[in-house]
Amino acid sequence: MNVGIIGCGLIGQKRAAALGPDSKLAAVNDVVAERAESLASRHRAKVCPDANALLADPAIDVVVIATPHDQLAELTLRAVQSGKHVLLEKPGARRAAELEPARVEAERRRVCVHVGFNHRFHPALLKARELLDAGKLGPLYYIRGRYGHGGRIGYDREWRAQPEISGGGELLDQGAHLIDLASWCFGAPFSSVHGWTATYFWDMPVEDNAFLTLRTAAGQIAQLQVTWTEWKNLFSFEIVGRDAKLHIDGLGGSYGTERLAYYAMKPEMGPPDTTIWEYPGADSSWRLEWEHFQAEVAGARIRCEPGLASTQAVLEVIEQVYRQNSASWVDATRGTP
Repeated sequence: MNVGIIGCGLIGQKRAAALGPDSKLAAVNDVVAERAESLASRHRAKVCPDANALLADPAIDVVVIATPHDQLAELTLRAVQSGKHVLLEKPGARRAAELEPARVEAERRRVCVHVGFNHRFHPALLKARELLDAGKLGPLYYIRGRYGHGGRIGYDREWRAQPEISGGGELLDQGAHLIDLASWCFGAPFSSVHGWTATYFWDMPVEDNAFLTLRTAAGQIAQLQVTWTEWKNLFSFEIVGRDAKLHIDGLGGSYGTERLAYYAMKPEMGPPDTTIWEYPGADSSWRLEWEHFQAEVAGARIRCEPGLASTQAVLEVIEQVYRQNSASWVDATRGTP
C-alpha cells in the first residue's frame, strides 16, 4: 500500500516507523514544513504542499491522519470522498456528531476507516482479550482503570489546553482510551454514565482530571480515572469476573514494563493460581495495529474495529460527562450549550 501521512508530529512519526514491508510511505504533509521535510527525508517520501494535494494523489491508497483534534473529522471526510482508506488517530473528533458525515460516506463508498485506539494492540491487552474470549474469567462483573501522567513545563499553553482545538482535556485525551478498552472488554456500550471532572493543577480551561462510573445494560460496571497530575506515569487496568481476575500494569517506557497477571480462583477459594506474562522492550502496539489495519483493507472489511461507530459511542460518553459537570457548559466546537 502507498501511504500518505497528514500530521508529522510524534504520532505521525510513530505511524511511519510502524509501516510493514508491504507498505510504503509515499507522501507527507504538515503545517510545519520542516517537520514534513524531516519525516519525508527519512522515508524517501515526497512532501505535499497542502493536505488537498496529498488527498488528490491517485497513487495514495491509504491516508493516516494525525493532526490536532479540530482537523480530524474534516480531513477524514475529505479522504473518504477521495476514495482513500483511512487510519484516523483517536479520539477521531472533538464530538461524535463531527464524525457522522464521514461514517455515512465511508459506508457509501465502501472504504475502511480505522480509528487508532492502539492500546487494544498492546500485547498484554491482546492476551487479555484471548483469555476473555476463551471464557477464562466467566461472566464479567466490573473493570477498574487508572491512567495518568504529569505533563511537562508549559503543558497548559499547548493546543490540548485550548478547547476550541482539542474539544476537551484529559477525559478526551487518555480517557478515550480507557472508555474504549472497557466497552471492548464488556462487548457492550454504556447505558448509564456518571462522571466528574476537575482542573486541580494546570492553569487552563479544560480538565486535568476525570472520574467516571459507567454501567452497561447488563449491569457491568467500569470505574475509571484519568489524570494529568500523576507525577509518576501510571497505567493500570483490572478486569474482574466470576472465576478470575486480570490485571494489566504498565505500557512500557516511562509507564513501566508491560505486564499481565491472571488470577484464577480455585474451587476451594483462598489464594488464587497466578500466571504472569511480561512484555519488555519496545512498544509493539503501533506495528500490530498497522498489521490489523492492513488486513482490514485487504479484506475490504468496511466495518472496521475500532471504527467510526464505536468511536462515536466513546465520544458520546465523554460529552455526557462534560454536560453533567457544568449547567452552562458550552460546546466549543459549535458555540452552543
